[in-house]
Amino acid sequence: MTGVDAVILGIVEGLTEFLPVSSTGHLILASELLRLPQTDAHKAFEVAIQLGAILAVACLYWRRFTTRRDLFLKLAIGFLPTGVIGFTLYRMVKHLFDSSVVSVSLIAGGIAFLLMERYMRNHRPEVHDAADVSYRTAFTVGLVQCLSMVPGVSRSGATIIGGLMCRMDRTAAAEFSFLLALPTMLAATCYDVYKNASAFQGSDWSNLLIGFVVSFVFSIVGIKVLVRFVSNHTFIPFGIYRIMAGALFLLLLAR
Repeated sequence: MTGVDAVILGIVEGLTEFLPVSSTGHLILASELLRLPQTDAHKAFEVAIQLGAILAVACLYWRRFTTRRDLFLKLAIGFLPTGVIGFTLYRMVKHLFDSSVVSVSLIAGGIAFLLMERYMRNHRPEVHDAADVSYRTAFTVGLVQCLSMVPGVSRSGATIIGGLMCRMDRTAAAEFSFLLALPTMLAATCYDVYKNASAFQGSDWSNLLIGFVVSFVFSIVGIKVLVRFVSNHTFIPFGIYRIMAGALFLLLLAR
């Protein structure tokens, strides 16, 4: 991997981490297009640059934690299902990092968003602030988040759909997804780097730093764009994009 490759992957990670389109899926597909082999070091790189995205959330939402102390416990409860199941199935999930799995998951997630928007036509949201979710809702969203262990499903996509199912409005669902990313991604990233630190060579660490910085900058952009967009629009465009992207990648893989 070159420094240019690290910049490209950092941009992809930053822009897609919090959009419901699967950052992991796009990183795998981008690596495929860049002809970068999915070695242990490369897979760890794709996970580790998420630290930039985590820092972006912390910088944008730190005030929430100073005014709502109960938010810490809600996020801990939301993280619990993913932490237990993710740790148990870690090795199995690693074998799913495949372009065809990503493509199918993108399509399935896109259909889920279209169906969810149809559901919301007849069910008015009851929660309008991410910090106001109940502990039960936090746990339910955490359960749905477990689906995102399959590459291409999208952690943000799964948690947003889980939030919408629990009668959160679109903005609240998106922001709770951002906040739940803090414990989830931090745990996954640290564990993955710990397990694969020996696979990194000298140049890999410099590329990791580049990817981290670029990811941080573009994650801030992605978060602000998504919040502004969903405050006035539905998630239907994301559903359509996922279906089209998944179908396109399946076509490219077949050729």
